[in-house]
Amino acid sequence: MIRRIVLLSTLATTATGFTSPASPLSSRQSTRVAALEFEEAVQTFDPLNLSRDESSESSSLPSRDDNFGRTAAIATAAAMTALSTSPLSASAAGPDWGLFEGRTGSLLHPAAMLSMAAFSISTALLGFQWRRQRTIGEEISSLKKTLPKLNGSKTVRDAIAAAEGAEEVDFGYVSSLKGALSVDAQIAELTKERKDLASAGPRDKHFNQGSLLLFIGTAFAIEGPLNTYARAGKLFPGPHLYAGAGLVVLWALAASMVPAMQKGNDTARTVHIGANLVGIGLFAWQVTSGIPILFKVLEFTKWP
Repeated sequence: MIRRIVLLSTLATTATGFTSPASPLSSRQSTRVAALEFEEAVQTFDPLNLSRDESSESSSLPSRDDNFGRTAAIATAAAMTALSTSPLSASAAGPDWGLFEGRTGSLLHPAAMLSMAAFSISTALLGFQWRRQRTIGEEISSLKKTLPKLNGSKTVRDAIAAAEGAEEVDFGYVSSLKGALSVDAQIAELTKERKDLASAGPRDKHFNQGSLLLFIGTAFAIEGPLNTYARAGKLFPGPHLYAGAGLVVLWALAASMVPAMQKGNDTARTVHIGANLVGIGLFAWQVTSGIPILFKVLEFTKWP
């Protein structure tokens, strides 16, 4: 009989848990039915068969314990039915993100990414300067191969002065030296450019800015969708989101080429440069697609 009581209460709870919230009228009816079932179960509950030894007159009178048991059963059934049939909230309201959810946190992403766009162009220029410093030596060597023999002189002008001051002047040789003055000027200009680039240190600046761009850019590329989800409870797939995801992938690709580039792999250098150029193009796309989103943020958010 105990099993029957427990089973009835369990079935009453679980059955209503899988149904839509009931109206107040149906809740009262289900409470009344459950109470009657429990009352009937309590009346017939006699595990020791004590009722056989009692007279029919005494057994027909309800005892104080019986009344207490009936009252407890009715109260338990009513409470369980009320809990099981009460409408519960389908979802919680979510945490309060404070500044991160307001306009201040929402503007962090566009401000950071606009700065990263300009920073990306600056980093690319430093990369081309380092490439120029590294390859300018080959251009200087090619020009030097076109010069006539200088016979120990350091410059073409020194060679001309030495040739004209000789006891026997070789006018053909002097003429060829004078024709090489323009080439010598180019060599001197390129040499000066290489020294200026070396003193500016574009290699280290390019590496440091690239590392900072990868870190901050990736961090705020993740912060943007998180902020959108905190405000709206969902993401909005579109060109802006796709461009940002592709940009992070290109940054990772460019960074992965650095070890091979340091070993002189030209293919890795080409992939590195190409990935960053395409990334700048995606940055431009991201800016244009993000302007309408920025206006919506300003419209639907409040300070702070």
